[in-house]
Parts: sequence; C-alpha cells; structure tokens
Amino acid sequence: MLARAMPATPCQVAGTEVETLLDILRDEVNLAVWQRQLDPAVLHFAQAVLASGSVLAEIYTWTQEDPQAADKVKLPGFAQLVAGVPGYAQFIADIAYLVSLFACLLDARTVGVRLRTLDKAMCPRWHVDKVPVRLVTSYAGPGSEWLSEQDSPRQQLGGPAVDPYMKDDAAHALACAEVALLKGERWQGNEGRGLVHRSPGLPAGQRRLLLTLDWLD
Repeated sequence: MLARAMPATPCQVAGTEVETLLDILRDEVNLAVWQRQLDPAVLHFAQAVLASGSVLAEIYTWTQEDPQAADKVKLPGFAQLVAGVPGYAQFIADIAYLVSLFACLLDARTVGVRLRTLDKAMCPRWHVDKVPVRLVTSYAGPGSEWLSEQDSPRQQLGGPAVDPYMKDDAAHALACAEVALLKGERWQGNEGRGLVHRSPGLPAGQRRLLLTLDWLD
C-alpha cells in the first residue's frame, strides 16, 4: 500500500476575485484572502459606528433550518444601537452575504457569527486557532497579522519566547475590508499547520469593527 504523501509546505494566497476563497480547500493552503473593496455606504457606516463610541459584542448562531437564514442576520443589540445610522441596511446585507458565502463554501449547516468593537489587541501573541477554519474581516480599523511558514515559531506559540516577533518585519497584515479564511488545527489533515496569526496592536484612541465566522457544524 502506498503511503499518503504529505501536503506541501503551508502557503497563503490572495486575489481580487471572490473565487480566491475557494483555495482554502487545497491541502497546502492555510490562508486565502479576498482583497475586496467595500461598498462606500458600508465603509462609512462602519466608520460612523466606531466614531459613535458604541461598544459592541454581538453573537449570533446562523442555521440553515431557519427559514429566514438565507437573507437575514439577527443582531438585535447591534440594531438597537445603530439601526438609525445611514448604511445600516447595506452593512447587514454584507454580513448576510458573507455568512451565506461561508456556509456554501464549506457546506456548513451552522455558523457562529461574532461582531464586536475592539480598542486593544484581543489575541496579542502569535497563535493558531483550534478550529477547522475561520472567516475574519475588519470593517474598520487594521486587520489581523499573520506569518508565513518560514517565519512561524510553532514550538514557542503562546509563550514569551515569541515576543521578539512583536517588532519583527516578518509580520504580514490584512487590510481593512479584506476577507480572509484562516485554516486552523482542526481542519482534517492540518494538525501542526494552522495559520500563525495575532490581533494587531492598537494605539490609544484607535478601534476596530471586527466580524468573525466559525464553522460549527
């Protein structure tokens, strides 16, 4: 019996077309980035939310069984705070589109949706996610940072030994509005190959509006 060949060294891909996200299904890819441009109405809305000082931490579980799941995302706390801000409808429609896209790509029946404002790095140290795959996008503020495989200190993740990387030019950064799929340790066959990444540091007064999607089932 022939032994199954090990996948190639993990690599990352990026492109301006949404189809770039399909590359996350390739064994050797642990990051796929859609370098998109936001609808100006959505961008202005996100900037207005941050400027308002609103503090958000909204969690929603999307399921295919919900008859309205295809075109709606339920974020009641968020709606109560900012539904009157111009661009709200377009913003919610964009999230719904990303949820639908994510679910279709992975044939997911359940998706965890998190939308939050951040005024500091949520996960400041280099780490890998203990999930199959996660979608990440910053609607306003800087995007997540990541390392290519040759620069990934996998043996020291989570500890102070990786602190020198905090000032290292090896880090790459997602741009605001880019949509990224980050493959984690629980993707079948990806153990020890999850993307090494961290939250960006935020200077005093700077904030982010971050959306993450997780494949739950």
